[in-house]
Amino acid sequence: MSTAAVAEHHGGVEPAETPLTPESWGKLAMWLFLAGDAMSFGGLLAAYGALRYSDPTWPHPSSILGIQLTAGMTFLLVCSSVTMVEALAAVRQGNDARFRMFLGLTILGGLMFLGLQAHEWTNLIVHEGQSVQRNNFGATFFVLTGFHGMHVFSGVVYLTIIMFRGLSGAYSPHHNNEVEIAALYWHFVDLVWILVFTFVYLV
Repeated sequence: MSTAAVAEHHGGVEPAETPLTPESWGKLAMWLFLAGDAMSFGGLLAAYGALRYSDPTWPHPSSILGIQLTAGMTFLLVCSSVTMVEALAAVRQGNDARFRMFLGLTILGGLMFLGLQAHEWTNLIVHEGQSVQRNNFGATFFVLTGFHGMHVFSGVVYLTIIMFRGLSGAYSPHHNNEVEIAALYWHFVDLVWILVFTFVYLV
């Protein structure tokens, strides 16, 4: 008797095996979160563009924003993506010291970015008189860059937790899925900033 016949004889159907493992479920969840988050950033950028090109009094970015400072901030985030790649490679190689060093550099890059963004905001508010209430430029600029800054802060907290878990021996060359998922989030934050920098500061 065939397997199908046996299954039919017993009145049941053999359960299908899912291709998703606990590790891939975590990655899938992160990808779904990032897809939704990308739509949020896309909506904010679209609103920025619509308001900018419909407002003849919109200031030119180079006349108000510190392009050189922001270019340095962008370079920091790009470098932090590189150190995140190195941290993931190190944990997969079982090199805990190298993992902690590069993850620490990634966290440091995020903290420096936040510090420079706070400096930029202070200059715009105190010296340029910009605010959310003043005009469409201030409203869209502070909401868009602040939304991204919130993501950077969340990423710093996220990576710090990963760091402490690494200190307790939670990861190994064969068990490092949490680090890979955190890296996906951090790379997304860096990529989004490149888009924000291009559309808000350069275009």
